[in-house]
Amino acid sequence: MHGRVLIVAGSDSGGGAGIQADLKAVTALGGFAATAITALTAQNTLGVQGVLPVPVEFIRQQIRVVLTDIGADALKTGMLHDSPTIEAVCAELAVHAPGVPLVADPVMVAKGGHRLLQPDAVETLKRRLLPLATLITPNLPEAEVLSGMAIRDEADMHHAAEALLTLGVPAVLLKGGHLEGALVVDLLATEAGIHRFESPRIETRHTHGTGCTLASAIAAGLAQGMALHDAVARARAYVRAAIAAAPGIGQGHGPLDHGVTLDPARLAALG
Repeated sequence: MHGRVLIVAGSDSGGGAGIQADLKAVTALGGFAATAITALTAQNTLGVQGVLPVPVEFIRQQIRVVLTDIGADALKTGMLHDSPTIEAVCAELAVHAPGVPLVADPVMVAKGGHRLLQPDAVETLKRRLLPLATLITPNLPEAEVLSGMAIRDEADMHHAAEALLTLGVPAVLLKGGHLEGALVVDLLATEAGIHRFESPRIETRHTHGTGCTLASAIAAGLAQGMALHDAVARARAYVRAAIAAAPGIGQGHGPLDHGVTLDPARLAALG
């Protein structure tokens, strides 16, 4: 099955999110993951304690050497930190991976509240990254920043998803987990319309890295030749299973069990 995914994102020393979550998710779903690391973070389940950006030229070199040798069937971007990083990443991808599906997770703020994207970089992200993306996967706070709209309920989600499509991206997966309620609703918006996914909320504090994991799982599906809707559906099922199986590590927002597919009984639950 495989499928090569190049992941361009930051490292999470706690192992629950970022590059570490990306690698685990792609591997767990049968893909092959390569990486270009944009920043190092010192973090745990209680939050981000420090960020050390990787020099832009070295980010470029990581992307270039992977794509010119290994290649990629899909791309995933996560934490890009600032405008020079976004510009550099987009330039390399445009040259070395034209036409390769890109899942862009517009990472802006960590779960603990630490800013992972400089405020002045939002416009750069909208201008440079979104037109390259096949799919963006914002959560509600990120969607509010990108759309300039307040999102208080599912009706607002519909309006925001439609607004985000006007930014030049062909598909938006708007994640509704930040809304209150017993159901979690995600909307997949394309020019063809909006598809509604819903699932019962899993009450747990162990949700660190869900956004990174979901985006990388979708990228793995696209790399394996799945249609977008099917890749999203499988990725959501995988993330739900990984949340339900979370090992309960740490004092704060703990990680998922990315290896959930290694248990045949749990794998069967993915359908």
